[in-house]
Amino acid sequence: ADSSSCNILKCCQTAKNDSSLALNIQHPGPLFLPVRTKKRHFIPPAVGMKGKKEENPEAKARAAGIVFRQQYLERPINIACSAGVFDPYIPPEGDARLSTLSKEGLRQRTEQIRQSAASQLAIRKVKEYDSQFSTKTFAEQAQEIFIEAHNALTQFNKEKLHSLVTERCYPEMTRGNRYKTIRWRFVESLEPPRVVHTRCPDMVTKGNLYGQVTVRMHSKQMLAIYDRFGRLMLGSEEQPKDVLEYLVIERHLVNPYSRWRLHGKIVPSWAPPKDPVIKTVAIPGPELKPWEEFDALNYEVPKPAAVQWNK
Repeated sequence: ADSSSCNILKCCQTAKNDSSLALNIQHPGPLFLPVRTKKRHFIPPAVGMKGKKEENPEAKARAAGIVFRQQYLERPINIACSAGVFDPYIPPEGDARLSTLSKEGLRQRTEQIRQSAASQLAIRKVKEYDSQFSTKTFAEQAQEIFIEAHNALTQFNKEKLHSLVTERCYPEMTRGNRYKTIRWRFVESLEPPRVVHTRCPDMVTKGNLYGQVTVRMHSKQMLAIYDRFGRLMLGSEEQPKDVLEYLVIERHLVNPYSRWRLHGKIVPSWAPPKDPVIKTVAIPGPELKPWEEFDALNYEVPKPAAVQWNK
């Protein structure tokens, strides 16, 4: 019994020594050491400062650890087409009405010949980049571009329309046509189209040239626009109208893969005003109970109250 108790005491002493050794073991240093950084303190706004302009918001944001992104006031541009019509053609007053045999018609004709010197220089510049350009055949080509572009517009063919009109002309043709139905047809030409004006401006750099050709087109067209409910807003499908237009066709001459596209129209100051658009509006009716019926014959539309306004 004494020997067994001695053995038990020895085992307990060895276990205590082992546990003390296990507790005294030091682990290696950590793999990631904490880096001391600058302390950021957020200062809350003072009471009653809501709605008032801060003196220096960037300094307060920097103290709070917030970094403002730098704002670049840059505007993207597209060099595939120009931003507008350079030196626009001024149509003579009474065009398509005065005869060239009359005194006024002869005076306007001689003035056009006098002003065509700049156009001749521009035509030479265009022929340096487009060897197939000719004023005799270009007018018919411009008329075909005009017809194909309007047919693509009525069919809502965006891909084809982008290839026929410039990036400046596209939003002007498609703006406001989302929920409308357009019926357009080219009936006939009353006069053969002809080139009346040519300019060759540059943009951004001196060698970045654009060719702008103004084509006079007198034709008969049909146009009818319907709203999303199928009601006629403008024009008529049965009655075509005589239209005198001055089309501006443009091409980026420096780019060998460019093509002539519709760029805009010139509307003279003496042109007659356009027909007003017939709008469909909903007239509010009386508030009816579920068991009542609306009598349209005996209902009077309330008149709006008079409101003072100034121009």
